[in-house]
Amino acid sequence: MISVQEYCYFADKALDEMVEIIRELGDDRANSRPDLSGANSPYVILNHCLGVMSYWAGQVVAGREVQRDRAAEFAASGPVAELIERAERARAQLHEDAATVQPGQPPRRAPNRGSTPPPMEPTQGAMLLHVYEELAEHLGQLQLTRDILLAG
Repeated sequence: MISVQEYCYFADKALDEMVEIIRELGDDRANSRPDLSGANSPYVILNHCLGVMSYWAGQVVAGREVQRDRAAEFAASGPVAELIERAERARAQLHEDAATVQPGQPPRRAPNRGSTPPPMEPTQGAMLLHVYEELAEHLGQLQLTRDILLAG
């Protein structure tokens, strides 16, 4: 078992790298989509991760009521500075939500229908780990997206 502090270290590390990529790309490139079927812009990728953090850690783990429009996350665009500001607020909230975790207990709020269920009985610990899983997965996607955009 890891501590909340250790968990936040790894989540922060992934989020830091994502924010740095967005910052380096700037407004135009961060809002561009590679010429690949179904590709998302870097802005969309980070924006989606903020939704993941809020929903899974905030609502499912911590029990906060979260309003999330998942479909809108994939249509979002805007200034990089505002997205980075939102990412910093989301990071602080993730730390607060993670601090409430009771790892072996069931979620405080069950995942909504349509959310991908884990292959086992969900626990708060597993749901928090899912947040990190998404951050790590999308960091890799963001790195590849950046490389494609810079190569083009």
